[in-house]
Amino acid sequence: MLVHDQQLALCARYKTAFVDAPDPLKVGLATQTLTGRMPLNGLRHPPEGDTTGWYLWAGKDFALDADADFFKPIHVAHLAEMCPEVLRYLGLPPGWRFLVAGNYEDVWFDPKLLDV
Repeated sequence: MLVHDQQLALCARYKTAFVDAPDPLKVGLATQTLTGRMPLNGLRHPPEGDTTGWYLWAGKDFALDADADFFKPIHVAHLAEMCPEVLRYLGLPPGWRFLVAGNYEDVWFDPKLLDV
């Protein structure tokens, strides 16, 4: 199944709109957390400029390690190599979050993400 089809199916499963995250746009990726750590986390703020609004990291809590350059701007197109596990979630609209670890998946709406 193509990634786009997986994204549409996930949005349908959670009864929410699909909002594309095109390859040329950027996500905030905590590259230093992508060392096989679990869970994988993502949250989406409203898109702005050349960004999708997505912030992605691995581990239980990014705040413990966060500093000014914790998240690096990465084009969506590079995620297929760097972190393909998150691609299916990138069609979720702003205000949505996910947490995945192996077969465990949690996807939910967080209205606080819309208060930017």
